[in-house]
Amino acid sequence: MARLILLGTSNAVPTEHHENTHMVLVTDDGAVLIDCVSTPNVRLARAGLTLDSITDLILTHFHPDHVSGVPLLLMNMWLMGRQRPLRIYGLHHCLERLEDMMGFYHWENWPDFFQVVFHRLPERERVLVLEKPEVRIFSSPVRHMVPTIGLRMESKNGDGVVAYSSDTEPTASVVRLASGASVLLHESSGGGPGHSTAAQAGTVAREAEVGALLLIHYPAAELDEESLLEQARAAFQGEVALARDFQEIRL
Repeated sequence: MARLILLGTSNAVPTEHHENTHMVLVTDDGAVLIDCVSTPNVRLARAGLTLDSITDLILTHFHPDHVSGVPLLLMNMWLMGRQRPLRIYGLHHCLERLEDMMGFYHWENWPDFFQVVFHRLPERERVLVLEKPEVRIFSSPVRHMVPTIGLRMESKNGDGVVAYSSDTEPTASVVRLASGASVLLHESSGGGPGHSTAAQAGTVAREAEVGALLLIHYPAAELDEESLLEQARAAFQGEVALARDFQEIRL
């Protein structure tokens, strides 16, 4: 059974117990890393995973709290002798800047470097990002300060569906992306351009008719857990909880 492990749940300002939001989808034939921050091999090891188990990387958008760990991920894979290709998926806006960033590290001069294959996703709804024997992953554009995608992960062996809003203002595309999902991971950074409050996350959960809402990408450094939960529950009558680092969700 596929499982989604939340490697971090904080907004852009992490704390000792809450890393920036990123996660990994673990299947029988490898793992898909969704965003990449900090020192990736340390967080993955704590989740019981190795760098070599990562077959694919999906980047939701090009902001530091979502892509800052990519250079270390690639360098550590290379130093540890990786041979097989790594596939990286994202919008053109993100991947173009990632390639520019890696150019500053002169990665083209790293000897015997493994192949990295970029897959540029179209900026439209319900795009099939990748398919594995156990799961399908779809993307849809959301409303942030730079081009950004949310994700929908569907089990092929049951009815488990997890949707992830990524960083976004409330938008109909997330409602459609999350429609009928078992679990919606929705950001709750607070009001303002490109982000959502916990109350707005609850409204999206209600409109999408999801089974449960997990608040993620919340302000961990100034965490008022009860207030966030109360705001979301005022708008959504289903199960509401705060996402936790290293929490597992079964698909």
